[in-house]
Amino acid sequence: MSVPEPALAAPVRYEAENATISQGVVESNHAGFSGAGFVNVDNVAGSSVEFTVTASKAGQAKLVFRYANGTADNRPVDVSVNGGLAVDDRAFAGTGAWTTWVSAENTVNLNAGSNKIKLTSTGATGGPNLDYLEVEEAASVPALEQEAEDATISQGVVESNWAGFSGRGFVNYDNVIGSSVEYVINAESGGEHDLTFRYANGTTTDRPVSVTVDGAAAQTVSFPGTGAWTTWQTRTLKVVLHAGANRIKATATTANGGPNADKLTAVLVGPPDNEAPTPPRNLQFVGSTHNSVSLKWEAATDNVGVTGYDVYQHGQLVTSVGNVLEATATGLRADTEYDWTVFAKDRAGNVSQASNNVPGRTKPAPVDNQAPTTPGTLRSTGATSTSVAIAWGASSDNVGVTGYEIHFDGALKQTADGSATSATVAGLVTGQTYAVKVRAKDAAGNLSAFSNEISVKPAAGGGTGVPNPGAVKQIAGGVDVAWGLAFLPDGSALVTERETFNVLRVTEAGAKTVIGKVPGAMGTSGEGGALGIEVSPNFASDRFVYVYHTYSGGNRLVRAQFDGAALTGWTTLLDGVPKSRYHNGGRLRFSPDGRYLFISTGDAQNGNNAQNLNTNAGKILRVHPDGSIPSDNPFPGKAIWSYGHRNVQGLDFDSKGRLWASEFGNSQQDEVNLITKGGNYGWEPCEGTIGNCAGTVAPKKTWSTSQASPSGLTIINDHVFVATTVGQRIYRMRIDASGNLVDQQIYFQGTYSRLRTVEVDQEGDIWLTTTTDKDGSAGNDRILHIDIVYEGGGGAFKLTSPAFADDAMIPAKHTCAGDGVAGQDPSPAFAWVKSAGAQAYAIVFADRVNNGNKLHWAIWDIPGATRSLPENLGSGFAVPGQGSAKQKAMGSGANALKYFGPCPGGSTNPYTFTLYALNTTTVPGITSGSSMAQIETAIKNASTASTVLRGRSNART
Repeated sequence: MSVPEPALAAPVRYEAENATISQGVVESNHAGFSGAGFVNVDNVAGSSVEFTVTASKAGQAKLVFRYANGTADNRPVDVSVNGGLAVDDRAFAGTGAWTTWVSAENTVNLNAGSNKIKLTSTGATGGPNLDYLEVEEAASVPALEQEAEDATISQGVVESNWAGFSGRGFVNYDNVIGSSVEYVINAESGGEHDLTFRYANGTTTDRPVSVTVDGAAAQTVSFPGTGAWTTWQTRTLKVVLHAGANRIKATATTANGGPNADKLTAVLVGPPDNEAPTPPRNLQFVGSTHNSVSLKWEAATDNVGVTGYDVYQHGQLVTSVGNVLEATATGLRADTEYDWTVFAKDRAGNVSQASNNVPGRTKPAPVDNQAPTTPGTLRSTGATSTSVAIAWGASSDNVGVTGYEIHFDGALKQTADGSATSATVAGLVTGQTYAVKVRAKDAAGNLSAFSNEISVKPAAGGGTGVPNPGAVKQIAGGVDVAWGLAFLPDGSALVTERETFNVLRVTEAGAKTVIGKVPGAMGTSGEGGALGIEVSPNFASDRFVYVYHTYSGGNRLVRAQFDGAALTGWTTLLDGVPKSRYHNGGRLRFSPDGRYLFISTGDAQNGNNAQNLNTNAGKILRVHPDGSIPSDNPFPGKAIWSYGHRNVQGLDFDSKGRLWASEFGNSQQDEVNLITKGGNYGWEPCEGTIGNCAGTVAPKKTWSTSQASPSGLTIINDHVFVATTVGQRIYRMRIDASGNLVDQQIYFQGTYSRLRTVEVDQEGDIWLTTTTDKDGSAGNDRILHIDIVYEGGGGAFKLTSPAFADDAMIPAKHTCAGDGVAGQDPSPAFAWVKSAGAQAYAIVFADRVNNGNKLHWAIWDIPGATRSLPENLGSGFAVPGQGSAKQKAMGSGANALKYFGPCPGGSTNPYTFTLYALNTTTVPGITSGSSMAQIETAIKNASTASTVLRGRSNART
């Protein structure tokens, strides 16, 4: 059958002689051209012809180049669109004579309006004689197509020695069984498609191949001789594709290999199948052994037909079965209760909503009275001011060591995995001596004898600005799955409770107030409900708070205003993101400049969604604060920033403004990714580094799903902190100069149960939430405060003032009480110790109580050699006498250009002077018109270390 071409608008012709020519001339000495002539480019690399074309809209367009090449040699060119390479080494093969004119085609993306299309010779023979360019804009969605040379090739090569191919060439299979070409076809909707292979076979022998879709449903297709290698024909078969990326592999079945493969085209021929099966019914627990659980259920139904079922345990795939109504999940822990759910799927890849969920407990392990052997020699391997590192020799067991208990001063302090032989224990007191010993345990609960006991003592050390977890205290208890957490300007936090849909305001002193309930929010008996929360970067003026939550129609982003007592004026900014019992994503994070809001979404339990650019599920989204879509997003008109995600629940930016994300894996690997514009992160069929990951962005860090299930992520001084649920620990990793994650540390394993969210507060400490979300008990979670100690590495990085001690009263002369007028006050003198590697310094002065007047003053770009500032700095955006230093204050007019002291109006307010060490001599993105919030954000993003000098004041005018 003939394959329908994409619907195109009428072509517009652009004659080459009217284009911009570099190293070439217009000639008319070879007949057959159109217009007034053609362009003969010089026979040198770099000769070029640049057309200016106009597109009526942004989108795909077919470029048709009419050319002649009277030589036997290919004359390739690079085709660029608006300065970006669109086609690399586009072939222009010989046409037999200079009077023989033929056409070559390529499809590219154009912007609406004017576009520059440039053809640049890449070889010493220059390009072909060029007659014209015709541009045909796609009037509707183009056919799904991939050139063979752009596919994944195994045992084959790309060639261009036989004329008549499309694109840049074709694939010549090796003459062996198993040589293959694997195409990726991104279908807009699931359903039956015609797959049409364009090929040539210059022999008289059939060269059949086996065609699979995503590794299943093999069909053997005959590719008989075509009479010559320059004679191209097509073969078509019908397959069912799912919405999103489909991997179609054509594998040679004989020793002759496959035919020469030109391209694959897919056309939807049946009605789209976007209808998911009904949920399986009446899921029941049948029975168990010590390491398996058996389940059964009643059939789901589907408009076409159910093809199989996936069995999940609390959001992680355990096993898949075909169209049967029972399954056994194996490899489980003994005497453990699991939470089971089943999903149905059809041929098009549509996945049902969840069945009912049922608990199913494994039986106790067989009698095992043999304890593990005693751990080998315990020793100390390092210390910081708040932690110690220890190591020991591995224990052995007749069945298997499942973990280690680490005891400090006779009490269980922390655990470690059964495969571990080292641990870092944090939250300790500098200089205090602790007695430490370790013992092993197995699945039956047998405990080994204790190792030798050693004494350890935390001591200062490590690199400058390294954020080490110190003392831990509880801020608040009685919360119910505290999922999202964001700080108000006064230092208190807004917290979402996933299960109750309440938004809480929580102070560091532990005061907890309900300020609203998210309208229309609903749970999913899994991972849906009130999720991420963010506070507007311009909160002082707009009072906006953003929440991502589940509702009847999916998941959505909403916005409200906080008047200090309650959230009002709820407005939906983005909705309809698919939901399921699990995999709803939900984290929110503003960009460092405050211009964009990033949103993580889950794949809604349907892996097809992640690769499908026609849904917001399985993505990281980027919108303006009003919910509108930025024009420079990678996919025009779409909120999608990156795709191929399974379930991202952690987002944050590093000092270079790069976005990092933590992502739940399926059954093998969890991951942390460095997010790039338009990046494909592989899910599915790639999980972490496992599976078919060709052409996708590799993760920067992976863990076994049994050791992580990462949720919240925050970055302090380019150290990434990740909170884990299954892993019940915090990971900390350093971002090195190459953008890799190194120096991993594990903190608090098993100490506080499942962990959900980590956020750094305005003093550089961490707030951590627990998430005991599987026990069915309301209000049993906590919000913890972890003191972060920034190592000095050769002298503590510390800010002091001769005017007042830490946490003392700020003298009246440095406040509005000095002259009775707010603003234009004398600044106190400051001094500090060098931070290694600092290029410059900054100080931000903040009122920790008054919401509207939190940020009083900032000074930045203080030269890196400076160690102090004098009293009473002069006025001006450029600070007099302080080199490159700039300053800004919260006042207006002259008050905005000089230190603005405390003026709380009689009440005693806490204040902070935060000193930042900077990785740049000039903080980018700040002008005299920048707001205080924008200045603070820019300073934080350039910071490698920070330290706080506290003060108090009760001044009044």
